[in-house]
Amino acid sequence: MTEMTFHLAEFDGPLDLLLHLIARNKVSIYDIPIASILEQYMEVLHAAQTMDLDVAGDFIAMAAQLVYIKSKMLLPKPESEPEDDPRTGLVEQLLEYQRMKEMTPCFREHLDYGRDIVTKPPEPRGERGPVEYHHVPADLVRAAHALLERVQRRTPPPASAFRGIVGRETVPVSGKITAILRRFLGQSRLRFSSLFEGAKSRSEVVATFLAVLELSKTHRISISGEGEQTELTLVEDDAP
Repeated sequence: MTEMTFHLAEFDGPLDLLLHLIARNKVSIYDIPIASILEQYMEVLHAAQTMDLDVAGDFIAMAAQLVYIKSKMLLPKPESEPEDDPRTGLVEQLLEYQRMKEMTPCFREHLDYGRDIVTKPPEPRGERGPVEYHHVPADLVRAAHALLERVQRRTPPPASAFRGIVGRETVPVSGKITAILRRFLGQSRLRFSSLFEGAKSRSEVVATFLAVLELSKTHRISISGEGEQTELTLVEDDAP
């Protein structure tokens, strides 16, 4: 067998060494040839010149575990008992260690994010003493009244506030439609603004506007122009 030239210090622990040997031999982690891996594992231990006692204990303990697994695999198994693979526990340890090893670069990358960041220390508050308040009960009363006024402004206004905006007079839209059509008896075009001349209430203005919309919707008149130039044209086919 080729003499090994690497040192034990290159491995973080016994599981790291086992993963290296498994990868070098190109075998499946689920079907480890214990005898071959154990032989190479022991060669690595013998090749180590100096070894810390704590570190050596971990590697020797893993060697003992490999010897135990190898001995269990060599022992005959009763046919009545279910066959359990003695390597199962070792495989689970290796898989868990492999997952942690794969995540190490990600953790290291996140750790390096703040390496070159210098935080700004808090600014001094100065030598001012604690804030002192000098108020009288009347100040509290004024603050309470101001708060109540703000709350009242946010609530909807009462119905009385709308008195006079829209009159109670009822103006039928049908009557305004008839009045507009009568104005077309002597002419075919009307200025839109002329329809509101002489209106006596807002209700009448609203009824006139709705009448124009209804006549346009039923295609009895057409609307053209914009602003003050808006004109209404009677559609001849629908003329009364």
